[in-house]
Amino acid sequence: MVFSSAVFLFLFLPAVFVLSRILPGIRLKNLFLLVVSLLFYAFGEPVYVLLMLLSCVINYGAGRLLAAGSPSPARDKLVVAVTLVLNLGMLGMFKYTDFFLSTVNQVFSLEIPLTGIALPVGISFFTFQGLSYVIDVYRDRDLAARSFVKLALYISFFPQLIAGPIVKYHDVAQQIDHRETNPSLTADGVRRFIVGLAKKLLVANTVGRMADLVFAAGPGELDIRVAWLGALCYTLQIYFDFSGYSDMAIGLGRMFGFRFLENFQYPYVSASIKEFWRRWHISLSSWFRDYLYIPLGGNRKGKLRTELNKTLVFFCTGLWHGASWNFVLWGLWHGAFIVLEDLLPKGGKVRRRVGHVTTLLVVLLGFVLFRADTLEGAGLLFSQMFTGFTATLQSDALLRSLLTPLNLVTVAAGILFSLPWLPWLKQKLSGRKSAPLWDKLSYGAAAVLYCLCVMNLASSDFNPFIYFRF
Repeated sequence: MVFSSAVFLFLFLPAVFVLSRILPGIRLKNLFLLVVSLLFYAFGEPVYVLLMLLSCVINYGAGRLLAAGSPSPARDKLVVAVTLVLNLGMLGMFKYTDFFLSTVNQVFSLEIPLTGIALPVGISFFTFQGLSYVIDVYRDRDLAARSFVKLALYISFFPQLIAGPIVKYHDVAQQIDHRETNPSLTADGVRRFIVGLAKKLLVANTVGRMADLVFAAGPGELDIRVAWLGALCYTLQIYFDFSGYSDMAIGLGRMFGFRFLENFQYPYVSASIKEFWRRWHISLSSWFRDYLYIPLGGNRKGKLRTELNKTLVFFCTGLWHGASWNFVLWGLWHGAFIVLEDLLPKGGKVRRRVGHVTTLLVVLLGFVLFRADTLEGAGLLFSQMFTGFTATLQSDALLRSLLTPLNLVTVAAGILFSLPWLPWLKQKLSGRKSAPLWDKLSYGAAAVLYCLCVMNLASSDFNPFIYFRF
């Protein structure tokens, strides 16, 4: 089930919201939310819901073992090690087995049959949440959940179950036991959800169809104009698709009394790759910082070790996104530029202005690797982006089909709303006298966006979020 579907919007969400409000007591509410979260996951993955429950059992058991009795460093390290092996073993089996086998086949010219194991939706997200819980309890045994329902709800809560944001246990542990629900928070959550829905349906889907046409085009249909337009469209698609999902997850969380941390902060205004990753998929980059980079030594063991740690983190970041060398190279591409930024001398305003352009170029080119089905496909698009100066009848025809009025307006809107002018406007209108004006404008705009989304939903095909496959 996806948030941008009629079943979710008009059946599942209203029923769950109303029932969660009328049920008495926090324990009963938590049990109810756990049950409906499992049903939400089972709607699309009826078998793999058992895998997620197994993950909950493993991590709950590890937490109880870590909290039991007097602290024992040797025992606690063993518990964490075994839990890491079990969690990452499940993730590796389902996500990377065929990638490993196909790589072996290519390198050694073998024909080992692939397993064809289907990838459980959201496994990378709920695995990382389970691991963060165990590591948090290892660091502070007082965080251990006494109730299995509490831990299972944290891992499986439907707003952030499928595609994040990756929530750390210590950020929501208190909210599971004690949370506030009021009309103001609910209204704010609904508004945030609608903004995310509009990002997905009105922007991401439209520019996504444009990108699909370009990335599926043959050599004769591509030239420098089409190639750059396709790269731009995918750069807009992935931002509005994923940040839209995060907005919906954050909005849903607020409707049920949870306050999730932000996952995006206008990343395309960044002046460096390092800044980009402070603004893009914040929950993932902070997860790798807290649970991989710092344990590896961070920047405490010399310059060379620091850069090696960063490179390893971005290798893992790329591999986390998918079982493909495209993703690995995408991660290393970002890691290489972060290392390069560390080696270059610090600059002032001129470097920052140049940095905006170079960062956006690095990110856009990286997303070509991310989107292309194969390395050969990425190479074809790269070659046309920089050498495709000769137009053909096919490329002219493809360009005309892409540059429709609706597509042009959507691309322009995507560029406009990827810039932080709305927070600036909100700040200007958030004075004591004009705060009601901002509320009226924003809620009125949300109502209009919702109507447009419903009309779009009535005529659109099923189109899942990009990050569902991760």
